[in-house]
Amino acid sequence: VLAETLSLIAKDHEGETKDGEITHRGVYYRIINPKSVTMGQLYGCFDPVSHEWSDGVLATTFRQLASDPSPNRKWVVFDGPIDAIWIENMNTVLDDNKKLCLMSGEIV
Repeated sequence: VLAETLSLIAKDHEGETKDGEITHRGVYYRIINPKSVTMGQLYGCFDPVSHEWSDGVLATTFRQLASDPSPNRKWVVFDGPIDAIWIENMNTVLDDNKKLCLMSGEIV
């Protein structure tokens, strides 16, 4: 509901700026259920046989949203039961600058 409301407000005030900044921005969001996939599928994993990194759902989503040039807000909504393990893992992979730090060494 909040995302839809912010998007409607942004549409009504399209083109308005203050100090060179867009005053109202819409919202684009993706919903992920972290309990519906394994940790490797969620964050990505390193294949010990082929020595290749495979991005997970979260890494792919972050990369897609980070490369989107639109001024809209980008939200990732985790919808599912709260689990201490994936919450701790999330705290580990997100740094203080809100960037996703993957085990592959890539920072999104």
